[in-house]
Amino acid sequence: MNFDVVDLSGTFNTLDIILALALSFILSTIVGLVYRATHRNISYSQSYVQTLVVVCMVLSVLMLIVGSNIARAFALVGAFSVVRFRNALKETRDVGFIFLVMAIGMATGTQFYVLAIAATVAISVVILLMTKLNAFASNIHRQVVKVQIPPEGDFDKLVEDVLIKLTKSFELVSTETIRNGALMELFYTVELNRSVEPRDLVNQITEVNTGQRVTVLSGYDQTDL
Repeated sequence: MNFDVVDLSGTFNTLDIILALALSFILSTIVGLVYRATHRNISYSQSYVQTLVVVCMVLSVLMLIVGSNIARAFALVGAFSVVRFRNALKETRDVGFIFLVMAIGMATGTQFYVLAIAATVAISVVILLMTKLNAFASNIHRQVVKVQIPPEGDFDKLVEDVLIKLTKSFELVSTETIRNGALMELFYTVELNRSVEPRDLVNQITEVNTGQRVTVLSGYDQTDL
């Protein structure tokens, strides 16, 4: 029985390893800088950006290992199938950045260096332009209104009368009890009339809900709640 160790590293050399790791690091760092420059919400995570760099470099190494060997590719799929990622991403655009660094890692690991560079530059420019031009932004600006009212009486109808007068449209999102049933809390999404300020809405609702708390959240679609 032959127990000789077989060297399987002949499909790539030291230069390939250095190029793949160095280029994946540089390109994923560029992607990380673009992500930081275009991030607009309050949930910026340094560890997420660092993970983008690590994922890109690890994937480039994995592609070097797999090469054109189908058996290794299936073994890699089997290994990843037991991994479970439970961290929820707060922004859908974060998924796009993950796929971007994965594509870069795959390209550098399979020695498509020009493709990796071109894709990084082109996609980064597109992301920067969309952020700069505020592309695909909605012309409708809505607010969330949170109103506390006593559980007895028709205070909800009085609140809606104010909303009819001061908003173009509104929708009741949820109703719940708070303080062990002492109060009810109503959540509305509203589109204010052009001449109405949020403080005007707060003042008029306060006059009809017995002075209970009223909160208006502006820009809730750009802020993590």
